[in-house]
Amino acid sequence: MDKVELKKRTKKFATDIIRFVEELPRSRSIDILTHQLLRSSTSVGANYRSACRGKSTADFINKIVIVEEEADESIYWLELIEESGLVNSPTLPGLKKEANELTAIFTAIGKTAKENQKLNNKK
Repeated sequence: MDKVELKKRTKKFATDIIRFVEELPRSRSIDILTHQLLRSSTSVGANYRSACRGKSTADFINKIVIVEEEADESIYWLELIEESGLVNSPTLPGLKKEANELTAIFTAIGKTAKENQKLNNKK
């Protein structure tokens, strides 16, 4: 998967979350959980775009770590929404699956970038 495809995928994840949230009933708890979910899920794509414009390898790595954390945080909010029993949506499993896949992708990207940085610093 190249940068363009990953940018599209992270944007789709954000728009899917937005649509999911808009379909939910309103309550104090759901509003708080979905606010956090919206923040973290939309941050994945925004921070990935920023990472792609990193000024250095170290800058890229720092930003990719943020992307990974935001994707993982999205999993957490989705799990809380599901496990609280406040929401019963057929969309939820697919969103959790995508959040897990994005977390794995960005974890791998970060790991590779760190390994490459170490190799380049030894030269």
